[in-house]
Amino acid sequence: MQPCFSLRSIGIVLAMLFLLTGCMPWERAVPTAGSEGVGDSYFPQLGNGGYDTLHYTIDLAVDTQTNTISGTTTIRAQATQSLSAFNLDFLGLDIAEVQVNDQMVIFQRAGSELTVTPAVALTNHDEFTVAIRYSGVPQPVKDAAIPFPHGWVKIEKSIVVVSEPSGAMNWYPVNNHPSDKATYTFRITVAKPYVVAANGLLQEEINNGNTTTYIWEAGDPMASYLATVSIGEYVVETEASLNGVPIRNYFPPNLDRKISASFDRTGEMIDYFSSILGPYPFEVYGVVVIDGVLDGYLEAQTLSLFDRDPIGDWTIPHELTHQWFGNSISLHRWQDIWLKEGFATYSQALWTEHTSGIRARDEELRAMYGEIESRQRPLADPSPQEMYDLSTYVRGALTLHALRVQVGDEHFFSILRTYYERFRNSTASTEDFIAVAEDVSGQKLDDLFDAWLYATAIPPFPVGQ
Repeated sequence: MQPCFSLRSIGIVLAMLFLLTGCMPWERAVPTAGSEGVGDSYFPQLGNGGYDTLHYTIDLAVDTQTNTISGTTTIRAQATQSLSAFNLDFLGLDIAEVQVNDQMVIFQRAGSELTVTPAVALTNHDEFTVAIRYSGVPQPVKDAAIPFPHGWVKIEKSIVVVSEPSGAMNWYPVNNHPSDKATYTFRITVAKPYVVAANGLLQEEINNGNTTTYIWEAGDPMASYLATVSIGEYVVETEASLNGVPIRNYFPPNLDRKISASFDRTGEMIDYFSSILGPYPFEVYGVVVIDGVLDGYLEAQTLSLFDRDPIGDWTIPHELTHQWFGNSISLHRWQDIWLKEGFATYSQALWTEHTSGIRARDEELRAMYGEIESRQRPLADPSPQEMYDLSTYVRGALTLHALRVQVGDEHFFSILRTYYERFRNSTASTEDFIAVAEDVSGQKLDDLFDAWLYATAIPPFPVGQ
């Protein structure tokens, strides 16, 4: 007897196959290697294609005297195509072995590109783990955007991670682009009396005798350049904002009280910015003051980095509001850097307005405008070499002020809150922000954004609000 199948039963089987595999049998992809970059025009080799990272576990022992690290990073990821091989960004350190799904595998290195070949090809949508055991002294990263070496570096009495934009790859293997965010576990072992600060919440301190292992968990998605570890002889000070956000600050011993006092209003700032932007994005905040010269500041997620240089009133709200803009909402591509630096710079003016009034705010903004009035470059595409130029920060802030003047306060702050609500824990582009601004305001804003974002010459100072 010939078997008989109805069209309906065949359709059901095919539908089940599609649900299970994501494709029809005749569409099964031949496994191919994931791309070596994500297509960022400013950093073509950063990031990698073919998978989405879900979680990093970074387990390192650190010799603070020699700045040597050794240990294993384990990555849990999901394939976004059928993979015969995939890449990670990893620079300089010596690799002892690589495992995929607990099997030893072949790997190759070329510069900062680590190519991993699984023993069995990965199928689209498969979750998998890759574990890399390695050691060595991290070599600071140099790129065209930053004038000083960055990544994991030893600075006088401290070890600190300053990874923006590309430095993360000098201390752990990573899909090194902000468009691929993941959660993190840090297990960092150091000799006593050193203390380890990292992103998220401290879960445990394990006393090993002469060493201590610090276990930190960052449970919200995080871009790789925001992952940080700071090691020093720190004193920990804790408090909370009035609305209950925990704050933990790591200060060097004998830090001048004038410096630590700079952070006394952090809780007030958190509550103020939460009221105008939306709830604080994470479960904790705080700062590390490095016992040395950092050549700047960094808004690492939940833990901003500063050095002992005098800390101005503008730097603290700037790094804090990066937690909303830059950290919770990360850049989908690096050329849109104004979306974080312009927003954080305008927050300085918002804090001045809140504490000292509109006249003081306008004086501050006009002074900023005067500093960049002669600089001629489009904000939406500043070039890799100029992405950290002062105009990115100031013209970005003035773009937001011009938007505020045109649409009015009610629409402006609704735009900021809506933008945050739509893209929190994700990434966004300039086009995404423009779409939110037009949607919320009900206005066509082509002329405003063309002038402030895409034209070379800076428009006149926005006057109104």
